[in-house]
Amino acid sequence: MLSDKRWTELLHTRATNPSAVRQAYATRKRRSRLLSDNGTLFLVAAEHPARGAPDRRTLLDRLLVALASPAVDGVVGTPDIVEDLLLLGALHDKIVFGSMNRDDGFTGYDARTLVDCELDGGDMLLRTVDSGPGPASNLQDCADAVTELAAYGLVAMIEPVPQENPDSLARVVTIASALGTTSAHTWLKLPPTGSTGVLGATTLPVVLGGMPPDRMPWHRVVRGLVIGRTLLHPPGGDTRAAVEAAAKVLEAAK
Repeated sequence: MLSDKRWTELLHTRATNPSAVRQAYATRKRRSRLLSDNGTLFLVAAEHPARGAPDRRTLLDRLLVALASPAVDGVVGTPDIVEDLLLLGALHDKIVFGSMNRDDGFTGYDARTLVDCELDGGDMLLRTVDSGPGPASNLQDCADAVTELAAYGLVAMIEPVPQENPDSLARVVTIASALGTTSAHTWLKLPPTGSTGVLGATTLPVVLGGMPPDRMPWHRVVRGLVIGRTLLHPPGGDTRAAVEAAAKVLEAAK
């Protein structure tokens, strides 16, 4: 989908017209509702390049394939990825979450910028150690981000990492759920699990950060999927087929 012509135009725009990025944010057609008509949310995760994933053209090509599917509601990405997709015209009528941190420090989007860019929410990692929170600075930064996003009416999507056994993950879920001055706009991104201990530890909406196993029992708090490498770099390389398979799993669950 990313032809030589489109790729060359993107590179030319990046080099000669930086104001095009702001224009692309301003003219993006926004979707009015977070959830699909089926009450679910299916996002493609594209924040992993911030950890050093190479070959941007291949990544963007696969993202374009995924986002072209009507089953895919949108994307989670770092500013550079989101802006590439905006310049390619791929994010109209899609939900867009901006990645706020990929390590302990918040080095990506901040709440004010997410509002100014008219995105739909912020995605953040909550660093955990054993069965409790990790560095105090990360915990405070996540709490502050939750508070700021909620003040603007944007969703805060919290992903506790690393994930451990179900008992410790359930405890971390309760910690993540309590961050900030309100949980009204907080969602949790958790590993694919049917554990009632984990999913029963919160009333907040949950998205599963990966393809759930076959015949996994679905808990009522689970509202959707946020999948990255499994869709963008599947065995055999067929992104379209991987997207269709994930969409069928989500449809069957609801």
